[in-house]
Amino acid sequence: MKPSTIKPMSIFETTRISEITQKGKTAMTKSRTSLSLLVVVITFAAAALAQTSSLTDAQRAFATIKNMPGTWEGKTSDGHSVQVDFKVTAAGSAVMSEILGHEDMISMFHMDGPDKLLMTHYCSAGNQPRMQASVSPDGKTIVFNFLDATNLATPDAGHMQRMVLTMLDENHHTEEWTFANHGQQMKELFDLRRKM
Repeated sequence: MKPSTIKPMSIFETTRISEITQKGKTAMTKSRTSLSLLVVVITFAAAALAQTSSLTDAQRAFATIKNMPGTWEGKTSDGHSVQVDFKVTAAGSAVMSEILGHEDMISMFHMDGPDKLLMTHYCSAGNQPRMQASVSPDGKTIVFNFLDATNLATPDAGHMQRMVLTMLDENHHTEEWTFANHGQQMKELFDLRRKM
């Protein structure tokens, strides 16, 4: 038997092996980068999903109201035109609703802790009722019921007692306002569509 001899590689063969090795390293690096990016995306998606599902009913209702900025136009129960402007303010911690018409009025919506959505209505009657929200199971109806008021002469003096906001779709909602005055209740319904 003859001893085997190792034949030296040519420059072409050495270059070719180097190219193959480099392509393999590049492919491996790209795979690692893609995998790392995928892990980051999945992590953020899971965190966002967890945050959304951990919101309370009050927080979800407030998020709905925060998605209403702009001008809404429509009719009152008796056919008069009405305009309501919504504006997110105070770094997203409050929403202002301004009813424009014969008697301009403002309502401010804000959270009080994670479980309580409040509205303060600055009424043309000269008082400021505060109302607390409850939410329907489907999240489309938010009912604000009287909690207390400032500048209310007597408990039965005229004041807004209740407001029911119903989201029919992202560009159409109704507001039903109930005014209580010495045991009598008057209701006013606004049917509003977002001005495009």
